[in-house]
Amino acid sequence: MPDTDVLIVGGGPTGLLLANELGLAGVRAIVVERDLDRSRQSKALNLQPRSAEILDWRGWLSLMDEHAFANVEWGHFSGIPLNYGALDSRFAYQIVIVQADVERALESNLASFGNTLRRGHQLIRIDSGLAPGDEQVTATVATPDGEQQITARYLVGADGGRSTVRKLTGVEFPGRDGNAPATVCDITLTRKPAGVADSWSLPRFDTERTDFAFLMPLRDGVYRFVFGGADQVGFDRDAVITAEEVQGALTRSYGSEIELGELRSGSRFTDAARQVTEYRTGRVFLAGDAAHIHPPLGGQGMSLGLQDAFNLGWKLAAGIHGWAPAHLLDTYHSERHPVAAAVLTNTQVQSVLTAPHPDARAVRDMINGLLQLPDANRQVAQDISGIGIRYDLGPGLGHRMPDLDLGDGTRLAEHARDGSGLLLDSSPDRRFAPLADDRKARVRSVVVDHGALTAQAVLVRPDGYVCASSDEPSTISAALTFWFGAPE
Repeated sequence: MPDTDVLIVGGGPTGLLLANELGLAGVRAIVVERDLDRSRQSKALNLQPRSAEILDWRGWLSLMDEHAFANVEWGHFSGIPLNYGALDSRFAYQIVIVQADVERALESNLASFGNTLRRGHQLIRIDSGLAPGDEQVTATVATPDGEQQITARYLVGADGGRSTVRKLTGVEFPGRDGNAPATVCDITLTRKPAGVADSWSLPRFDTERTDFAFLMPLRDGVYRFVFGGADQVGFDRDAVITAEEVQGALTRSYGSEIELGELRSGSRFTDAARQVTEYRTGRVFLAGDAAHIHPPLGGQGMSLGLQDAFNLGWKLAAGIHGWAPAHLLDTYHSERHPVAAAVLTNTQVQSVLTAPHPDARAVRDMINGLLQLPDANRQVAQDISGIGIRYDLGPGLGHRMPDLDLGDGTRLAEHARDGSGLLLDSSPDRRFAPLADDRKARVRSVVVDHGALTAQAVLVRPDGYVCASSDEPSTISAALTFWFGAPE
C-alpha cells in the first residue's frame, strides 16, 4: 500500500487548496514544502470573484475573514478600470488579502482532515510514476533528517514557476522570455509626500516614461512597492535588492520628500509567459505556476492556481475511490489548459499597453475607449475575474452554476459543502431526483423551485460547473454515468 494517496509538492495556495479538497473527499495527502518558514513577502494580494465563489462553495471563504482587509468593486486591465459591481455574483468584488494569509488559513484547515504539510522537505527525484504503465509514484525527498522515499498513487507539482516537478517530468514549457524586468518589495516609509495612497487605488501606467512605479498600502503601515524600467535590465533575478536601489526608485517617482523605512522583503520578476504542453505525465500532474507563468497584471495568478486545484481535486478523489470514468483525469488538461492560455494572452496584451512607446499609447487610448462601453467592460471583467470561465462540455454547458436562493431558505452553495455533485430537479413531479439515489456518495439531489432553471434538471459537477441540462431523464442519466461513473 502506498504511503499516501497523493503527494503534493509545494505548500502555496494551490497545493494547500488541493490538499483540503482531497481531505474533504477522504483522500490521504502529504504536502511537502522546501521552505522551512512561510515567506514574509506579501506576493499575491487578492482573491478574484470566482475564487471567492469556489471557496464559499466549500464553506472555506470564512477562513479568510480575519485576514482580508478590503473588498474592492473594481478590477483593472493594465490600469484601465473594470466594473466588478456589474458581475452576476454574490462576490462581485476582489477580496484584498495577502498570499501568506491565504496559505495560513488553508493550512489551518488541513488538520481537520488529517492531511499534513511537511516543511523543509524538497523533492529530489521521481523514481517511478511517469510512464503510462506505472501503478504508483515513487519520489525521493530531502528532509531535515536525510533522504526519504515516499510512495503515492499520484503526485501533483504545485511548486511554482521554477517547478522541480516540471523539470523532472521533462514536459515542454514553450513561451517567451521576459523583456521587462521589475522589482516588487514590501516596505515601510518614514516620510511620505501628499498624494501617496492610503487606500487601494488603481495602478497607473504612464506610457510616456521608460520606467514605472506604484505604491499600494497593505496594513499596519506596510506598502507594496513595484518598480521597473531600463535601470532593471541586466539584473540577475537572484541579485540582492538593496535599500539604496529602492530609495532611488521611490525618489524618481515620488520626489525627495519620500523616505524608505524598512525594506522587509523583495523579489525580482519579468513579463515572461510560458505554459506546459501537457498538464499530466503518467501519474504526475502540474498545477498553478508550475504549469503556467505570466506577467502579474490584473491580479490573476493566485486565483488561476486555486481554480486548477478545484478542478483537479474531485477528479483525483474519484480515481482513488475507484469510480472515475476512464477519461475523467484527462479532462483536467483539456479544461484547464485553455483557461491558462487565455490568461497568458490577456496579460501579454496588458504588457503591450504599458510599454513606453507611441504605438502603445495609441492602442491604449483605443482600448480605454472601448472599455467605457458597459458590455465590453463587463466581458473583460468576466474574463479577468474568472466568472466567465466556460469549459467546452457541449452547447449550453460548461459554465459555472450561479449560487441560487432556494425555496427552503438555503442557497445552493450550502448543498455543495461536502464536495458532491448536485442534481437539481425543478420538474413538477420531481422525477429526476431518484436518478441520484444509486450514486449517493457522489451526487446529491436538490429540489429547486419550478422555473428557476433553464431546464427541468441540471447536473452540476463538484467544482460547480454545469455538465448536463435537460428535460429528458435519459440525457441526465447518461451524463451521470459520463461524469460520475457507473451506479454503485
